[in-house]
Amino acid sequence: MEMQKTYNPKDFEDRLYAEWMEKNYFRAEVDPSKIPFTIVIPPPNITGQLHLGHALDNTIIDALIRFKRMQGYSALYLPGCDHASIATEVKIVEQMKQEGLTKKDVGREGFLKRAWAWKEKYGGRIVEQMKKMGVSCDWSRLAFTMDENCSRAVREVFVNLYEKGLIYRGDRIINWCPGCKTALSDAEVEYSEDASFFWHLKYPVKDSDESIVVATTRPETMLGDTAVAVNPNDKRYTHMIGKTLTLPLVGREIPIVADDYVDMEFGSGAVKITPAHDPNDFEVGLRHDLPVIRVMNDDGTMNA
Repeated sequence: MEMQKTYNPKDFEDRLYAEWMEKNYFRAEVDPSKIPFTIVIPPPNITGQLHLGHALDNTIIDALIRFKRMQGYSALYLPGCDHASIATEVKIVEQMKQEGLTKKDVGREGFLKRAWAWKEKYGGRIVEQMKKMGVSCDWSRLAFTMDENCSRAVREVFVNLYEKGLIYRGDRIINWCPGCKTALSDAEVEYSEDASFFWHLKYPVKDSDESIVVATTRPETMLGDTAVAVNPNDKRYTHMIGKTLTLPLVGREIPIVADDYVDMEFGSGAVKITPAHDPNDFEVGLRHDLPVIRVMNDDGTMNA
């Protein structure tokens, strides 16, 4: 038999993997005589197809699973896919836009039907890609994060944590999409740098001829200010700490607080504190027990 000059994986990889599947080589059984060893796949999103990062992860994990299986462990590589709700929704909305449709046009049930169809198409593609890589997953246990048993487990854990007092509702700074009107994870946020301006605003001290100037790139949030912060070591402002300012336009009285967060060399050295619309301001607000005043609606418009 003459050996081929070039490597052609199609000649045997599919056939070999089919044999592995047929003989259940990857299936993990409960065996009291063996030590269990399980790795749950970092579930890829159903937003498209796998990339080199997935290939790297799966190669490392599969090597560990196969090594433990050869050592005699009851080794399970548990496969699955993540619904990645916001990212998937964006993909489906883009697809609908090409058809001249919106979520409002198709309704909730129609949109969910499209979402499940998307999952079947791209979730199936991802599974086939992983099989092409030869990963030794137990495909009889293939999971999807929206499966009823997974959803039921999440609800059960959530309720248990709530009943133990470990879950509560409170104000927090989050990533918010005014278009989708929903929260976003840090991984779903794309940052860009834009040229901006420093706006200098003068806040008068109550019952005094004095005033304090703050420099900000976010003048629209001024209506939600609940304090002005200065560095406790800044000699320009030490005599003002504890005094009260009158917020321009609104007339609301707000305190001058001392906080090490303030950079004396940046801007005027005085910072307007808007706990509802800046993560750093939110932390300052917690330290000084400041009220949180939202001045923006869920769609990004101003409400004050």
